[in-house]
Amino acid sequence: MTNDIVALIEYYEKEKGIDRQKVVEALEFAFVSAYRRMVPGAEAIETMRAEVDTRKGETRIFASLEIVPDDECRDKFNEVPLSTALRKNPQAAVGEMMEFNVTPKDFGRIAVQTAKQTMMQRLRQAEKEMIYEEFKDRAGDIVSGTVRRFERNDVMVDLGKFEGIMPGRERVQGEDYSIGDRIRCYVLAVENEGRGPEIILSRSHPNFVRRLFEAEVNEISDHTVEIRGIAREAGFRTKVAVWSSDPKVDPVGACVGMRGARVKNIVRELNNEKVDIIRWSEDPSEFVREALKPAELRSITIDQENKVVNVTVDEADLSKAIGRKGQNARLSSRLMGWDVQVRRDESKEEQFKEKIGGAAHTLGELLGITDELAEKLTLAGGIAPEYIVGMSAQDISDAVGIPVEEAEPILARAQAIVAAAGE
Repeated sequence: MTNDIVALIEYYEKEKGIDRQKVVEALEFAFVSAYRRMVPGAEAIETMRAEVDTRKGETRIFASLEIVPDDECRDKFNEVPLSTALRKNPQAAVGEMMEFNVTPKDFGRIAVQTAKQTMMQRLRQAEKEMIYEEFKDRAGDIVSGTVRRFERNDVMVDLGKFEGIMPGRERVQGEDYSIGDRIRCYVLAVENEGRGPEIILSRSHPNFVRRLFEAEVNEISDHTVEIRGIAREAGFRTKVAVWSSDPKVDPVGACVGMRGARVKNIVRELNNEKVDIIRWSEDPSEFVREALKPAELRSITIDQENKVVNVTVDEADLSKAIGRKGQNARLSSRLMGWDVQVRRDESKEEQFKEKIGGAAHTLGELLGITDELAEKLTLAGGIAPEYIVGMSAQDISDAVGIPVEEAEPILARAQAIVAAAGE
């Protein structure tokens, strides 16, 4: 056996972690294949094996032949005459199988290059099988690795003995990687189809955040606090709903940590993605109130049958409740599993309009003008005669959209009312 084959065995055993026996078996298979290609007619041999002595560096090929009578031996590749068999074993009998050493001279040296490719194929297959066996039960775990290379938009990650792939769809928008970067990923799946076992990694999956919380928050790992739901738009915002059966434990506080230390570590790992931790509740009204914070909700209407929550907020809180590009409301809907509809509260505006309408009607009766003109005058600040007398005829004309000569009588009536009230 040549030194490069010995080195190959050592490499796959120590660096790749493949069992030495499997490496030797792959080598033996490769030598049998090489023998069949090198020796004319050897492809007809039905039963053959190779024997590799890794200590002495020797390789031998054995073929199993059927013992037949001397005058019936016609297949020299699979049959041996009885007389030949008797010289090897005096007890040999017709019909038995006997193994013969058929190794050509200098076979090991000549066959090395021929066998190497076949051996590499077998070892790659053994390596893939080992990947699958080791990682098949690790789907759902977090692993650390180093960015090795890029294939189009996919990232190939060195996990030590093995290599994982983070497809473009599992990357986080806005995250850039360089070769040699150390990253943590979620093992999304271990697939064993097509090209063989593949370790599929993700940094965008919601469960990546779940595993980070489990690793960072002791109360979650010991089940004192439960994560009841996660909604995520990777790279932008994540909402996590937590709950505890222990009334003495604040689930939100446990996840945030002292001075926010725990959640800061998670946010740092997520490259400053915003993380909202909210208290889970089985009451949809309470849950949606927590989910849409910091917006203050004016009213909540629940449609249990269609799983719809209609909420109203003041104008000032509308943008907070909806969020940037609708993100806050959208994530709240995913987290609850309900359709959350956010609307502006118009009740105050309606009340204001009612008050303005009533005041305008009273003013119109006093001044002898229509409600329409009175409302325009009221909105311009002339809510009562005493306010109108401080205005000029031109001001009234501009406010209600009438000629100055028509505004002058209105001003005169207001002045008369104020004067009469002062007597």
